[in-house]
Amino acid sequence: MPELPEVEVTRRSFADRITGATIQSACMGKPLRWPLQCEPAALVGMRVRGVRRRGKYLLVDLSGGLLLVHLGMSGSVIFDRQLPPAGVHDHFDLVTDLGTLRLHDPRRFGAVVFAQGESDPVAQKLLGHLGVEPLGDDFDLAAFQAGLRQRKAPIKQVVLAGEVVVGVGNIYASEALFLAGIRPTSPANSISKPRAAKLHAAVKDVLSRAVEKGGSTLRDFSNANGESGYFQLEAMVYGREAQPCRVCATPVRAIRQGQRSTFFCPLCQKR
Repeated sequence: MPELPEVEVTRRSFADRITGATIQSACMGKPLRWPLQCEPAALVGMRVRGVRRRGKYLLVDLSGGLLLVHLGMSGSVIFDRQLPPAGVHDHFDLVTDLGTLRLHDPRRFGAVVFAQGESDPVAQKLLGHLGVEPLGDDFDLAAFQAGLRQRKAPIKQVVLAGEVVVGVGNIYASEALFLAGIRPTSPANSISKPRAAKLHAAVKDVLSRAVEKGGSTLRDFSNANGESGYFQLEAMVYGREAQPCRVCATPVRAIRQGQRSTFFCPLCQKR
């Protein structure tokens, strides 16, 4: 599943090239997770003012509104001046005078949603509950520590939930908890302030490095230029069940939390 680094890498790979473009046509394929909320023809003539990211959403600012793009479980976008005819898994084409933005999504859990703006109830339903951006200046340590103290759930689940901090998906939560030396099953409200500070720093470090590496390509992720990511090659625990920990050589363990796989070192990560 594309997580925050993959979405940010995707944004960076086409944002500059599509900014300033005028929409010439839009075409929807098979139904996606949520409806577009407007007729595709209503987008024609609007100009692209820029592309932002909020959590795992791409926000395409238009002269007459906002497109929210979510990549779902298996989605990716590509942007180019000339693309082949849409295939069976291509479900949205935004044709502009600078190129075509295409959403490719084999499992169709992604979405493209139009809203009048970020304050529109349509947008707020998707964005309003999201926590602080971990790569921005608003990711405050004291607020992060306070958020953990208010939650009894396992720390991995709290990090994934997106209310204390947004966008730290499964891969990067496992990696950040390893870097901070925290067992993923530890109750969030049991984490001391010094250990929470380590986790706060680890989240920023892991996500920043993942963006630099182009994200993680575990199956078929690629950015809008068709390029794969390489962060998975330096993962410390994720996907390494039974392999020796890169620090202490203890076999990495895998457990299930909330129907997701969690990887950790039983020696390096304390309860």
